[in-house]
This record gives sequence, structure tokens and C-alpha cells, in this order.
Amino acid sequence: MQRIRISLDWTPNVNHSGFIAALHHGWYKEAGIDVDIQHPGNDNYTQSPAKKVELGLVDLALCPMESLLSYRTKEKPFPLKAIAAVLQNDLSSIAVLESSGIERPAQLDGKTYASYKAKYEDAIVASLVRNDGGKGDLVLQYPERLGIWNILLEQQADSTWIFANWEGVQAKLGGVALRHFKMADYGIPYGYSPVLACSEAFITEHASALRNFLAATAKGFAWAASNAGDMAKILLEWVPEADKDITMLEAAQKATGDHYLSPKTGSWGHMDEEKVEAYLKWLLEKGLETTPFSVDNIVTNELL
Repeated sequence: MQRIRISLDWTPNVNHSGFIAALHHGWYKEAGIDVDIQHPGNDNYTQSPAKKVELGLVDLALCPMESLLSYRTKEKPFPLKAIAAVLQNDLSSIAVLESSGIERPAQLDGKTYASYKAKYEDAIVASLVRNDGGKGDLVLQYPERLGIWNILLEQQADSTWIFANWEGVQAKLGGVALRHFKMADYGIPYGYSPVLACSEAFITEHASALRNFLAATAKGFAWAASNAGDMAKILLEWVPEADKDITMLEAAQKATGDHYLSPKTGSWGHMDEEKVEAYLKWLLEKGLETTPFSVDNIVTNELL
């Protein structure tokens, strides 16, 4: 059995259903893989999943595409590479409470934004504001990452970055009206998030095991996409106590299932080169990144 340790990008949720389904059904074991799933809730996000890969604490990490560039442009570069996209579509948005009276991104000027302090994050949100005619002058806050959603709900910040298929569903079922500003609607070609990443060395040394792992994972996501109710019941055993609401989990699973698989091929994990290239080009044009990268530098579909 080949052991593979994976760190999720957040506490378990519907973005992770395929990994959890594959583990639950024994598909990893059938593929000869002993999978250890970890998540930031285990250590209150003391270290990011990507950092754990760099330190050798895990083998794979779920992270935003920005992390791939961040680690490759460090003073001591670390060759992090994406081997699969978890979702085919960007389900994230900048959210505000409807009760705030903020109706468009330009109105975020002078307002507070609760940031995860991810690379480019603050600059991306500022660009969203400017693309709507604002100045991009945000008042930035950096709360504990796992508590940011509550910061917005408690009106201690005016806006933050959320997943509409998770926090958005929670808000809707809780009677909290949100307004969403999506990157693509304001000229920002945001890439894939999260992606599954590991070091280039791990790819070279364990290519066969990774192919088996990804095949089992793809089977898990395909099953989750077709079995929302049953998947929600499995998730119930994984999510934090505050999220143990079967109605919410079922609704979130239904909101996510159509975004796991490629509408063109019906497969999971594929990263479209044109989409990645558009994001890389945008970062360079905006001066957010000065190092040019080719798509092949940071992503590969060869293991899928």
C-alpha cells in the first residue's frame, strides 16, 4: 500500500466530497493507496496546506492557484504543481450583507474587507472595485481564517471572500440575505480554486501511485455528483459540529454537484490550459506578478 497524506484547504465540506466518498467506499484501498486526510481544523490553520507540503508534513494539498506561484517565486523557490482542479467552475465571490446597502463593488471603497491574506487576494479584490469604477481603497482586516465567515455575519466587516455553494447556502437557509460580486462579472479571469497540488519531486517519484489516487478520487467525485443525499449523510460524520445540519449539507451538495465534472468530457480534475493562461496573463498585466510562467510550469493533466 502506498501511503498518501492530503491536507484539505478548509474544514471538511462539499468541495471535498470526492475524497471523502472514495475513502468511505474503500476505493483508495482497492487502488492500493492508504490515504490520510487532514484539514486546517486539526491545528486551527497554524500552517497552510501548501506550507505543509513544503515541510514534508503532507504529500498533497488543496490550495488556491495563487499558491503555486507564491511558492515558486519565494527567495528559496519550492516547485509546487497542480495535478487536478477540484471544481470546474469558480464558485467563489466577494459577499456583502444585503442589509449593508452595498449594491456594487465600487461601494466597497472605504469599507472593511476581511482577508485571508492569500497572495494577490487583496489586490484582486481591489481590482474588482476599480473595474466597477471605484478607487480600490479597502480597509483591510486579517482575522483568524477559520472565523472570517462569522466576522461578516456579525457585521464586524463589510465584505469577505466566500464559496457560494457553502457559506452562501448556509446564509440562505439561515435567512441571511447576501449580495455576491463574482470575479468574472468584473473582468477578472480568475483561475481554478482550489487545486490539488504537490511537489514536482513527488510527481516524479510517485507518478503511478498518483494516477491510481486520482482515478479513485475521480470515481468519488462522480459518485458524489449523482448521490447528493447519500453524500450529505457521509459528510455529516466529517464536518465540524457547527455544520452538522443534514438539510444544509444536502442543499450544499446539490449546489455543488454540477461543478465537479467537465461538461465537455464528463471527467473530473481537468484544467483547461486557456483558462489558466488567461489568469497568468492577467496577473502580469496588472503587475501583480513579475515572473512569467507558462501553463506547463504550474499545472499538469498528465496524471488524470
